[in-house]
Amino acid sequence: MASEDVKAGESAVEKIVNLAEEAKLAREEIKPTSHAVLSICKSLVAGGVAGGVSRTAVAPLERLKILLQVQNPHNIKYNGTIQGLKYIWRTEGFRGLFKGNGTNCARIIPNSAVKFFSYEQASKGILWLYREQTGNEDAQLTPLLRLGAGACAGIIAMSATYPMDMVRGRLTVQTDKSPYQYRGMLHALSTVLREEGPRALYKGWLPSVIGVIPYVGLNFAVYESLKDWLLKSNPLGLVEDSELGVVTRLACGAAAGTIGQTVAYPLDVIRRRMQMVGWKDAASIVTGEGKGRAALEYTGMIDAFRKTVRHEGVRALYKGLVPNSVKVVPSIAIAFVTYEQVKEILGVEIKISD
Repeated sequence: MASEDVKAGESAVEKIVNLAEEAKLAREEIKPTSHAVLSICKSLVAGGVAGGVSRTAVAPLERLKILLQVQNPHNIKYNGTIQGLKYIWRTEGFRGLFKGNGTNCARIIPNSAVKFFSYEQASKGILWLYREQTGNEDAQLTPLLRLGAGACAGIIAMSATYPMDMVRGRLTVQTDKSPYQYRGMLHALSTVLREEGPRALYKGWLPSVIGVIPYVGLNFAVYESLKDWLLKSNPLGLVEDSELGVVTRLACGAAAGTIGQTVAYPLDVIRRRMQMVGWKDAASIVTGEGKGRAALEYTGMIDAFRKTVRHEGVRALYKGLVPNSVKVVPSIAIAFVTYEQVKEILGVEIKISD
């Protein structure tokens, strides 16, 4: 009887020990998992803050760019950046310069968060495949591989937030004299859904995706490649303690943004024009008035290109390029540097690509 009690006691102790070991293992598994989740959240926050700060800083130029892209060719009110900004200030006041920025931030914050995070993950995946294929465990990302990772990130971020970009374009274009007023992003989304159907929220998606491949791809590829080159060659003594200064990183971001947006700009113009299709009150903004007024209709991306060039010339594909260039240089630069600075504050390793 005593031996049975001893055996039962040993069995109970063994179970308790096993449970303790299982609990210990579970805690060890949860620890890295929770750390990974926290790291992901910090990266998303850093990307979102970078997007919001950079876009708000250049909001007046963003609005002017879109107005120039879709401006009525028969009733041109302004041709240049300064003239356009003065016109908006005179007719709509200070608030007019930032019209659509709230909607833009509501779109760009998640877009930027997804874009930076997607780039990090795509870079890791592409680098792993590259090392497996070459058999070189020390291989690093080449500019072309960075371009591919950036393109993947751009497509994912654009597709995830495109409906907000579509209604943001319409909100930005409308003025106090527009026949119909969208009251905000949610009202615009519901109105487009009700009057034009769900497909309307993705009008212009194809040229957007085609344009985002060189735009975002080149942004990341040029920025990272320039940083790597500067760190290795250290021209003019720009490297301090194995790091680049904020001004140098801003310059890298500016160069990246300028190259990317110049290549992709015509597709951005076509995207904006396609987004106006189906909006019955857009005609007073983007087409002729009176006898020359015509319905705004494109059957697709190629048709939009053809009609724009035929009626307005090739230069129309670069309408708004100057304010966009002035906007992109600081915007992309601020976005990259803000992202890295916020990640540093949050205690995340500052390394956009391996």
